[in-house]
Amino acid sequence: MELPDFMSYANKFSQTEFAEKIARIAKRAGAKLVYAALILYYTLQSDKVSKADKAIIIGALGYMISPLDVIPDAIPIAGLTDDLAVLLYVLKKVWTGIDPEIVEQAKSKLSRWFDEEEIAEIGDILAPED
Repeated sequence: MELPDFMSYANKFSQTEFAEKIARIAKRAGAKLVYAALILYYTLQSDKVSKADKAIIIGALGYMISPLDVIPDAIPIAGLTDDLAVLLYVLKKVWTGIDPEIVEQAKSKLSRWFDEEEIAEIGDILAPED
């Protein structure tokens, strides 16, 4: 799958819409997508991250929030795969700027929507899949 120009979605991002979307789609999206989104969201708030990385993160989160994307979110199962692909792509690009405390903050927030078994399935989201 070819990634879209998600930077064109930067104007779609807002903290309120992000929180509403995560709460609305959490169970359907799965722990991996929510975890990736939370890491990026908390990284965006860090003063240790460059403006360039923050711009990329805003574009990715705006893409996730937007109902208009490559695969519409309303399509069961497949609807959120493009969102996850964009989030993982951006995570890999900005990973060196992510504080380990942010990773832990994101993991602890997952317990709001997922049980321990579901959280255990996130594994290492940056590890290559077999």
